[in-house]
Amino acid sequence: MVSIPSEIRQVMQDAECLFSESQVERAIDNMAAGISEHLADKNPIVFSVMNGGMVLTGKLVTKLGFPLEISYLHATRYGETEAEPDPEPKLQWRTRPHQTLKGRNILIVDDIYDEGATLGAIVDHFKTEEVGDIHIAVLVDKRHNRKARPDIIPDYIGLQCEDRYVFGYGMDYKGYWRNAPGVYAVKGR
Repeated sequence: MVSIPSEIRQVMQDAECLFSESQVERAIDNMAAGISEHLADKNPIVFSVMNGGMVLTGKLVTKLGFPLEISYLHATRYGETEAEPDPEPKLQWRTRPHQTLKGRNILIVDDIYDEGATLGAIVDHFKTEEVGDIHIAVLVDKRHNRKARPDIIPDYIGLQCEDRYVFGYGMDYKGYWRNAPGVYAVKGR
């Protein structure tokens, strides 16, 4: 049996809760209201960006009272490290969109808008598929001046947070705590 590293348990014990479960749920409700207002008659395909967007997508789509399709994609960037992301991202697809996308309106759902290079590369991919309108929903927008693509601005933002290492509600700490019932910041980071 492989045990959970003590660091993983400790990070949660030491973490600061930035947004409680009820605050996150209210933010998701507000996002759903905005999305419903703008996309209810647009026949969108909602794409969850795996793995981080999974929790938000699941919560969000149950609050959208109109017909839509749900799918997912999984993409990462070559050369990405926590310290130094690739300035010219090359998308590595683990799972590509499989629907016919031409003319369809797209809603991309992701956990966090940090530097945004991967999200920008995903948007660029959808543009090559000649989709209709592209909309972006993120649970957390991290406030800082390191955005890789100033032209990529999420349409629906649940919460804004300071520039810290955050986890919970889909965001992870070393692969763990995506299931944390709130948004937490790692102590000292």
